[in-house]
Amino acid sequence: MGVLANIFTWWNGATFTTRLFTRRHGGRVGSDTMGNIFYSGGTDVHGNPRRWVIYAGSNDASRVPPEWHGWLHNTIDETPDDLPAPRAWQSAPQPNLTGSREAYRPAGALEAGGKRAAATGDYEAWSPN
Repeated sequence: MGVLANIFTWWNGATFTTRLFTRRHGGRVGSDTMGNIFYSGGTDVHGNPRRWVIYAGSNDASRVPPEWHGWLHNTIDETPDDLPAPRAWQSAPQPNLTGSREAYRPAGALEAGGKRAAATGDYEAWSPN
């Protein structure tokens, strides 16, 4: 299923046509620590440079580090290689865990046991009478 998955399933990585377009029209700009490769080539209808990413693994926008996100959206023109080091108070980016076993489950969620704390008594139901 490797070849068919590469042709038809965009969520498992870049499809065959995306890779072909990238080879013909894109120039490699750089890569990040997760293995994603960033490309640039041509301009859009407004004259802005076209920029895109080929993910190393599944296509998930939360896998793009913040510095490359700014470059992808034309917020900054320089590649992140020229940016200053992160500050001591900045934490490392976290992937989107929605749909995984590590996703947040509040008290009362079925996946977390379905039990929640009892009402504290400060709630009074509304009655029209």
